[in-house]
Amino acid sequence: MKTIEQVLLKLARLAIYEKLTGQKLIDKQKLLKEYPELAQKQAVFVTLEKSDGKHESLRGCIGSLLPMQPLIDDVIYNAQAAAFNDPRFPPLTLEEFDQIKIEISLLSLPEEIHYNNIDELKQVIKPFKHGVILSLSGRRATFLPQVWKQLPDFDVFFQHLCLKAGLPENCLTYHPDIAIYEVKEIREQ
Repeated sequence: MKTIEQVLLKLARLAIYEKLTGQKLIDKQKLLKEYPELAQKQAVFVTLEKSDGKHESLRGCIGSLLPMQPLIDDVIYNAQAAAFNDPRFPPLTLEEFDQIKIEISLLSLPEEIHYNNIDELKQVIKPFKHGVILSLSGRRATFLPQVWKQLPDFDVFFQHLCLKAGLPENCLTYHPDIAIYEVKEIREQ
C-alpha cells in the first residue's frame, strides 16, 4: 500500500493530466475507501516547478488557507488551478507536463498574531518555519514558509509580501493583520 504522501502526489499529477487530456483517471470513491484520511478537511497549496535539467523555476502555485473541503478535493482543485489558472503563467501544456515537479504543502490552521510594532513581529515570526498571511484594507496575500529560501531577510520578505497584496512595500508601518501557519511539505523527487 502506498503512503498517503505518495497518494497525494499521484492524485495531483493525475488531476492535471485529466484536465490536459480530458480522460477520467481518478476514482475518488476507491481512493476514499483505501485512504479514509482523504475525506478529512485540509487546506493545501500545490506548487509546480518546471525543470530544464539544470534549473527549476516556479510554474504555478495556488492553494487554500483554510480547510473548507476534503483533502482529496482540495488537492485536485488546487493542482488544476496551479497548472491552468495561476494568473502569472499561461496554462500548462501537454509538452510541459513531464518537465514539472509537484510539491504539496499541508497547512496548519492559521494563528493570528497580536503585535504592537515591527520589532515585536520580528520576535514572533520564525523565518523558514512560518508561512505568513498579511491582510490590510481588503487586500490579502500569503507566502508559504518555503519562500524564506528566496527571501531570507525579514524586511525584504515583508516588502515582497506587501507588494504581492497590492500594497506599498512599507505596508507593515500601517499595522496590517498578520497570521502565521506551518506546513508539511510533500515533494516529488
